[in-house]
Amino acid sequence: MEMNEVIARINELAKKAKTQGLTQEEAKERDDLRRIYIDAVKASLVGQLENTYIVDEKGNKRKLGKKQ
Repeated sequence: MEMNEVIARINELAKKAKTQGLTQEEAKERDDLRRIYIDAVKASLVGQLENTYIVDEKGNKRKLGKKQ
């Protein structure tokens, strides 16, 4: 499932939850789709941070490391 489809389905379920309520199956589907979305956002952020460098005042570049 593409991310656009995941987001669209999450939005559909959110609208239905506000108007009619969700069945247990739909609530589980919503939770699973939210987890997929959150994991994708985290992976994207980690990818960006892994390719981020810090430049000090002398012009030296160093890779951004994990926080200790």
